[in-house]
Amino acid sequence: MITLFLIFLNIIVYFTVPYSNYSLFGLNVLFFKGDYWQILSSMFLHGGLTHLILNMIVLFQFGSVLEKYLGKIYFLLVYFIGGMFCSLLSVAYIYFFDSNVNLIGASGAICVLMGYFAFLDRKSTLGIIIAILLMSFAPLIMGINIAWYGHIFGFICGFALAKIISIKKRYS
Repeated sequence: MITLFLIFLNIIVYFTVPYSNYSLFGLNVLFFKGDYWQILSSMFLHGGLTHLILNMIVLFQFGSVLEKYLGKIYFLLVYFIGGMFCSLLSVAYIYFFDSNVNLIGASGAICVLMGYFAFLDRKSTLGIIIAILLMSFAPLIMGINIAWYGHIFGFICGFALAKIISIKKRYS
């Protein structure tokens, strides 16, 4: 099961990559100086055990359903392509609005899955949008600094990918 592999990989990275390397592998302005791997590596770093656990719970929820629906290959493509596109949008946001940020976490890629699922199950779309907004802005209200824009970009990327794939399937 690919979802379990991704969860395992996130856990391994959390316990093996020293926090001192987060500026090298997190997504930050070094991306614009040639550290292009950051659009992928940042998706496997987490700011603490709570961050990791919460992300992995949601990854399991949506990943296990979408992996069965899409199959292993398409699921991986949606997760990584959507996650990296979300990272590109997020790094553009950093460039224009907050160059002191170092983005870490699987949230963007997970929100891609949530956006994809929201497209597939229109009855759940409003609930997923509310969940995205809550997980993006409730921590900010409590004084916890998170990359709220990464969640929103991820949802939009996932929804758009699902729409593009459904159009492609319709005309194939």
